[in-house]
Amino acid sequence: MGSDAVHLAWLAFAWAAYGAVHSLLAAVGFKARVAALAPRWVPAYRLAYNLVALVALLPVLELLASHPGPWLWRWQGVWAWLMNGLALLAAGLLVVCPGTYDLGEFLGLRQLRERRPGIGDQEPLRISALHRHVRHPWYALSLVLLWTRDMSTAMFVSALAITAYFVVGSWLEERKLMARFGPAYGQYMAKVPGLVPRPWRRLSKEEAKALEGL
Repeated sequence: MGSDAVHLAWLAFAWAAYGAVHSLLAAVGFKARVAALAPRWVPAYRLAYNLVALVALLPVLELLASHPGPWLWRWQGVWAWLMNGLALLAAGLLVVCPGTYDLGEFLGLRQLRERRPGIGDQEPLRISALHRHVRHPWYALSLVLLWTRDMSTAMFVSALAITAYFVVGSWLEERKLMARFGPAYGQYMAKVPGLVPRPWRRLSKEEAKALEGL
């Protein structure tokens, strides 16, 4: 096996390990064990989780940057304009999208400030304009950003790994959301696609409000 193949194998392994650790730390069972062993640290768990996720990502990105490998494709001409336009649109929507979330809750700052003892999220079911078209807008928009870039071999392996993680991660997340919101989220799942928007599967404002009120 050549050095390029070895590097790609290590990169794939690094992404897989990162995804596994990230999912483990987000699992309800793991958080419940932490709460049982160290209840005084529970309010800081979400913030610590985000910091660990950020720090653990750095060596993976270093592997990606240190040996990008040859180009598989580079967008040219009209295709470059189209892909960059889609990327800018996705980036713009990502800037708008956090307004549909409680960022204090998402980052873990609210839990720490309120010294909240529980491990569960407290946000109610909220269906924003973006959520009316796709259940996981952050994931969907991030995939647009990812796949509209020029692709080297290392970037391609990374894109595949991140896409797989988003698919698996969204499935794991929705198991928790079903347990938390019950039939309301089940109806939402039945009407709105997960990662790829489809014009014929969307909610109106009225339908979204009705589900939020269940």
